[in-house]
Amino acid sequence: QVDLVESGGGSVQPGGSLRISCAPAGRTFESFAWFRQGPQMEREFVAAIDKLAVTIYYADSVKGRFTASTDRAKNTAYLQMNSLKPEDTAVYYCAANEYYVGSYYLDRGRYKYWGQGTQVTVSS
Repeated sequence: QVDLVESGGGSVQPGGSLRISCAPAGRTFESFAWFRQGPQMEREFVAAIDKLAVTIYYADSVKGRFTASTDRAKNTAYLQMNSLKPEDTAVYYCAANEYYVGSYYLDRGRYKYWGQGTQVTVSS
């Protein structure tokens, strides 16, 4: 059973842009987040957003370059990634919860549902 479907990602040159979408499959989510895991690295927080886009959080490493948004009608979340750098290369995972995660957005354990992951490669 697939609860969360990710799409987007791909390969770009440094300075390029990509967008990842995160869509529920038969559920309604209150909170969305993205984590990423680079080669031989721990999975790290990237961004989090509630479905109304009232609260949005970003990791310091992506502030000013990445933008999270939601489409309320579709209950879908998006991560627009601009000015990509080689160090952004990773598998990006979307996570979601039926309840509002709030200030616990950094805690991976708060997200019950996870996407399959999508590869983002930034290389010249």
